[in-house]
Amino acid sequence: MSTSLQVPQTSPRARLAAHVALTKPRIVELLLVTAVPTMFLAAQGLPTLRATIAVLLGGALAAMGANTLNSVYDRDIDALMHRTDKRPAAMGIVSVRAGLFQGFLLSVASAFFLAWWTNYLSAILALVAIAAYAVGYTIWLKRRTAQNIVWGGAAGCMPVLIAWSAVTGSLTWTPLVLFLIVFFWTPPHYWPLAMKYKDDYERAGVPMLPVLKSSEYVCVSIVRYSWVMVLVSLVLIPVAPMGPVYAVSAAVLGALFVYEAYRLLGAARRNDENLLSRAMRLFHYSISYLALLFLAIAIDPFIF
Repeated sequence: MSTSLQVPQTSPRARLAAHVALTKPRIVELLLVTAVPTMFLAAQGLPTLRATIAVLLGGALAAMGANTLNSVYDRDIDALMHRTDKRPAAMGIVSVRAGLFQGFLLSVASAFFLAWWTNYLSAILALVAIAAYAVGYTIWLKRRTAQNIVWGGAAGCMPVLIAWSAVTGSLTWTPLVLFLIVFFWTPPHYWPLAMKYKDDYERAGVPMLPVLKSSEYVCVSIVRYSWVMVLVSLVLIPVAPMGPVYAVSAAVLGALFVYEAYRLLGAARRNDENLLSRAMRLFHYSISYLALLFLAIAIDPFIF
């Protein structure tokens, strides 16, 4: 290991920053983007302060724990990819032992906190989410199948179930539809990014769909999942039920998503030199789509 990698190991501040980076804070933020609006919908207004704190803290701890375990296990392939080779575990800044301890500690803390402040159902769902991501996706699916992000993405859908159960103590059809929205959103969100970093995944031996299939095939799959995602988002209108704020938002945002997906497919079929830039355009829009859709979910109960 080069001398430059030794500096963080002797700096307490840098080591603390490395442990925080191990939790992938940006992913944690994205997960909470779906959890908080779900609480508003479940409460049909403002949830209690206790439930809000519990979901924010307990949900964040669960995501941080799962992400830490993922970072530790994937340190070998992360070191081979330019996009991830600066991650703490890949660089050896955080040891495997310290990383595993952190991951398990955060995971257990999240379950205890949710059980104490909300109910056992929320705590159990948090543990299921952690296991689904750290074991189901990271260990079992990611290195074995091109469908890794499809089924592994189910872990990222769990915050809506945790949030709903934290407020109501139960699950109904509404949180299940919310779960499916995020589930079908995940492939068209992630596959454009995988197209951009196809060489990285190929170098690391990770069978992401863009590594195994042509760009056109991947883009056709993106279009299909986009359509299903939009249709499921519209199913929420009669199921919840939702009012005009959500209905208009879901229709407009969904139409733009499908439009961008078709533009990407067209670029793939023309072998357009701007294919990867269009892929990243869809990737970035997909984040805005999810945030704005769930913002509409949060606002709707106050108007309808």
